[in-house]
Amino acid sequence: MDAPAYEIIALRYATHDRPASANLLYAPETGDPHDAPMPIDYFVWVIRDATRVIVVDTGFDRPACEAYGRTMVRHPVEGLRLIGIDPAAVRDVIITHLHYDHAGNLAAFPDATFHLQDSEMAYATGRCMCHARLRGAFSVEDVCTMVRRVYEGRVAFVDGTAAIAPGVTVHAVPGHTRGLQCVRVETARGPVVLASDAAHFYANLAQQNPFPIVVDVAAMMESWRTLARLAGDPERIVPGHDPLVMARYPRHPAAEVEAVLLHLPPHGPAA
Repeated sequence: MDAPAYEIIALRYATHDRPASANLLYAPETGDPHDAPMPIDYFVWVIRDATRVIVVDTGFDRPACEAYGRTMVRHPVEGLRLIGIDPAAVRDVIITHLHYDHAGNLAAFPDATFHLQDSEMAYATGRCMCHARLRGAFSVEDVCTMVRRVYEGRVAFVDGTAAIAPGVTVHAVPGHTRGLQCVRVETARGPVVLASDAAHFYANLAQQNPFPIVVDVAAMMESWRTLARLAGDPERIVPGHDPLVMARYPRHPAAEVEAVLLHLPPHGPAA
């Protein structure tokens, strides 16, 4: 049987004004000032069809927002409810990696199984966290909460690639962290790849210029090849933090939220 064609919603929940130097490891070769404005947006994603809802990442809460100096647009749990998703009823949550902006609010999903790479848990709880630069984007409380979910039998570990549901697969794309994973989703326009932080911005891919929070630059660059192979078309790769996503995709009909529909074709150039 053919895989289902899913709807994908990108829900924008926070933002932060910052310069390009905070988002590009190397100074651009185009002559553009490296300190030009380049704001960053924060998203959670929903994959659904008539019978299934899968949430991808869970965002951060208000204390974390304040601690990191971000601007909350709408709490991600509230945003999910406004588009008809009851977090308490969600059975599958994919955590692309354990950074604070992707793995907070876990308690809002009391009956969910969390899908996580083995290597991400090892990274977030092992010797690399002895280094302040590497642990800076992790919340120890979020990591400890995920460890508790392991002891509750509610974490499904992945070693590289796994099918979460028919037409929904996860794939290791290390570099940003040791255990980052992307999500490939079958839609009516073909396979869409939620890159998460394998590519924060379209510019990271277009300029082959990594985001500066990176544990392994070479692995990140190889992961870009994985994204391209999985998507088959660069128009079907969705970066994890680019405000252009909100500009390029059709808006969700719920006026109360900032959300776009990724299963529909984008309009306008990526950059």
